[in-house]
Amino acid sequence: MKNTIITIDLAKSVFELAVANAHYRITQRKRLDLAGFTEFMHQQEPATVVMEACGTAHHWGRQFRDAGHEVVLLPAQYVRPYRRRNKTDRADCEALLEAFRCDGLKPVALKSLEQQELQHMHRLREQWKQTRQKRMNFLRGVFREQGIPLPLGDAEALREANTHVETLSSLTLHLLQPLLDELKGLEESMHTLEQQIVQATRHNEAVACLQTIPGIGLITSTALVAAIGKPEQFKSGRQLACWLGITPRESSSGNRRHLGSITKKGNVYLRTLLVHGARSALVSAKRLAKAGKLPSRLQQWAIQLEQRVGHNKATVALANKLARIVWACWKSGTPYQPGHCPA
Repeated sequence: MKNTIITIDLAKSVFELAVANAHYRITQRKRLDLAGFTEFMHQQEPATVVMEACGTAHHWGRQFRDAGHEVVLLPAQYVRPYRRRNKTDRADCEALLEAFRCDGLKPVALKSLEQQELQHMHRLREQWKQTRQKRMNFLRGVFREQGIPLPLGDAEALREANTHVETLSSLTLHLLQPLLDELKGLEESMHTLEQQIVQATRHNEAVACLQTIPGIGLITSTALVAAIGKPEQFKSGRQLACWLGITPRESSSGNRRHLGSITKKGNVYLRTLLVHGARSALVSAKRLAKAGKLPSRLQQWAIQLEQRVGHNKATVALANKLARIVWACWKSGTPYQPGHCPA
């Protein structure tokens, strides 16, 4: 840690700063606009810069790191309890300093520009997917009111809707034609974006390594690389699973220990992708066993667990195990080996 600590409450146009010494005593306060903030930070000697992991934090963190500063990004939800009394920019800087003094507070890893660009692609695809789902629900409702139930799958539902569109009244057809065009455009945009993700990660060894794991495909592997960056920030696969929120919630005291449902903390998007991937891997394992072929050890474990606890719990448990396998394969740089036994 540098001798000088600078805590910054980020904003769009007004930036609050508190400069402290090595003993965590605030010696200087600043309230600057964008130009003054940029000039002040470039004039400072190398220091420890502490910020909340919020909007623009990774952008400023990369700039400060290139200028020689040590950048620490703290999770906003863990900084909030250190704020005293009213919520002000000045109080936020003091809370950042107090939270930085806590040794047990794990900072957020600084994301590279490539990671953020890949994350933007995923967020845009997710927004398009949610919009498509809303439009499909409206389309199903309109056809149901006309006495025409559409099948479950989106592709089958659109195909069925196009075959019955001529039977509708002219007013309903005039209403639905822009909707059908929008759905077709959303599908094409999502397909094009997925091709861009493939091109952006073509030479990424981590993405290729993760895709060898059952239940991990293009979307999940690239989302993991975009959100995590480097597996070294987690000491074990269990830490990664805890960060994703797919480990049991614990409520223990004394000699009594109680493990409940999963915590559901952390990145909701990554957890959703892992659970869906685990569900796909479990269905594939059952299909393999039904065909009379020998499943792998992981698949046998998942099938036996499903027989004991049910499909949904087995799916989440398999997602937990997949997260640990992701960390192990990613950290070692070796593809997934179904029959591998660790020493």
